[in-house]
Amino acid sequence: MTDYVDLHTHSTASDGSYRPAEVVRLAKEAGLKAMALTDHDTVDGLDEALAAGEELGVEVIPGVEISTRHSGDTMHILGYFLDFHSGRLAERLAVLKQARKKRNPKIVAKLNALGIPVTIEQVERLSGGGQVGRPHIARALLESGYVTSMQQAFDIYLKNGGKAYVAKYRFPPADALGMIREAGGVPVLAHPFTLGLGSEMALRDLLRDLQTLGLAGIETFYADHTPEQEALYLKLARELGLLVTGGSDFHGDNKPEVSLGQIRSKNRLTYDLVIALKEWRQQEYGLD
Repeated sequence: MTDYVDLHTHSTASDGSYRPAEVVRLAKEAGLKAMALTDHDTVDGLDEALAAGEELGVEVIPGVEISTRHSGDTMHILGYFLDFHSGRLAERLAVLKQARKKRNPKIVAKLNALGIPVTIEQVERLSGGGQVGRPHIARALLESGYVTSMQQAFDIYLKNGGKAYVAKYRFPPADALGMIREAGGVPVLAHPFTLGLGSEMALRDLLRDLQTLGLAGIETFYADHTPEQEALYLKLARELGLLVTGGSDFHGDNKPEVSLGQIRSKNRLTYDLVIALKEWRQQEYGLD
């Protein structure tokens, strides 16, 4: 029997619709041996997730997904097996939480100026007590009938270039990589297709640059990756000596088209990926 994993999931601690313990329960129901909780710019859900994992017999990998700057847009860096109680990590993540907190009222104000009476209180209620982000604003637009789907909310209002888009502060990639490594974690480039790089050479050059800053791996198997993209990322990982990871990017009802542990290349999401992460960490830091 194959032991399957999902190394990219989100909870109500950031922009998912299920509490951390519920995500772990769903992982158990999906037959997963292990999962990583990788909420955006926060580790607040990890204690709850780890406790649920111990109770349910699912290995929970403490993780995070940090937003960084890249060519005027965003690059996401995943971190695995973090010492998430590190004071320094908490201090740096607090900067990003504050940036989100300042951004949300500005987006709401732009929507109000467009004649859409969404309120910050409505958005905060939809966050389920976690940090508020654009998916919660999209949910408010959907519930109020101004869009017909979460994707339409982003396409019209919330994505970069949308009618109500507001940029927020992001760390440079070097800072995110340093934060993860300082906390004993394994840094991995998330869903590289979102970077919009136009050629294999451009991605190779970027990966080499990130490697010099401490990058350890590349997320190869992902819900939105095409077979051609997966083949390219595998090729570059082997060429550059990078780890390979994968996951669904599960957000629950906030990304309903994605199911936990279910991607086109599910057969590649095996526990071997976790073993490789652990071996890298042991070799790099001497940590089990």
